[in-house]
Formats: sequence, C-alpha cells, structure tokens
Amino acid sequence: MTAAPPPEVVIFCGIQATGKSTFFQRELFHSHVRIGLDLVRTRHREATLFDACLRCGQSVVIDNTSPTPAERARYIAPARAAGFVVVGYYFQSRVASALARNAGRPDPRRVPDRGVLGTAPRLVAPRRAEGFDALHYVSIDDAGEFVVEAWRDDDVPAIGEVAP
Repeated sequence: MTAAPPPEVVIFCGIQATGKSTFFQRELFHSHVRIGLDLVRTRHREATLFDACLRCGQSVVIDNTSPTPAERARYIAPARAAGFVVVGYYFQSRVASALARNAGRPDPRRVPDRGVLGTAPRLVAPRRAEGFDALHYVSIDDAGEFVVEAWRDDDVPAIGEVAP
C-alpha cells in the first residue's frame, strides 16, 4: 500500500474578481477546506480555522488576495512547520478585466471598485524563495475556462496591467 501524499496548503494570489473562488469550486472543493476573509470575516477566526486544519492534517486553500510576501508568510511558515506541501496559484491580475468581471457579479458578491484598485498596486508576484514547493499561473481563456500553466519566474506579466 502506498502512503498518502502529504496535505497541502494552497495559497491563491491575485486581485479581486480574477476567478479564485470559482477555481476553488471547480478544482479543489472536494479535497480542500476553503478559508477566506470573505467567509470568516476576522483574522482571529481565520487563524483559528487554519490552525485546526494544520493540527488535523486537512488540506486547505487560502482564498484571499494574498498580495504581498508578508501576507503569504503568515500561512507558509506554519504550513511548512506542520509538514504540509505549500502550493501557490497566481491568478492573472489585469485590472480592466477584473473590473469588468466584478461589474457582472450580483450585488452581494460585488467588490467596490476601490478594493480592486487598492489591491492591484500592492500585488507582488509570488516566488519560490518565499517557501512555495510549487507555483502555478492561472488565466481565463476566451471561453471562460481556466488555463493553468507551469510557473516561470522570469515570465510573469506586469502586475495590475490594464491590457485586455
């Protein structure tokens, strides 16, 4: 019998309305617990749930914007200490596209445009050196499907670019 793979902490990175929560629902819903500030509302609740997942060996997705290395570090260090594999997904973060998707959301799920515009300049692409075991680049094609590509540190598009 083969040993089960180690549990994962998956960290999503990207501005609002880039498909992070939808990607979770389509790809990771059946294997990972989703933790996001939009769900639990406070950092204390988030930390409590995250700690519980680490203690019981439950794979988890951090479904926040996680725009800076410092914000990602709050998950990476404890995950690595607990023996988890740390995986990052960077979601293509083009401001114009995100604002257009956001405008099409129902009111309860819409983020104020100032939130998107405030996160974009803070967004720093993740790097393996932060402690990630694996990184992926996620974009949405013209048919609305997710495209997951191998990470290339030297080929990440400019953060917050306005190109369509």
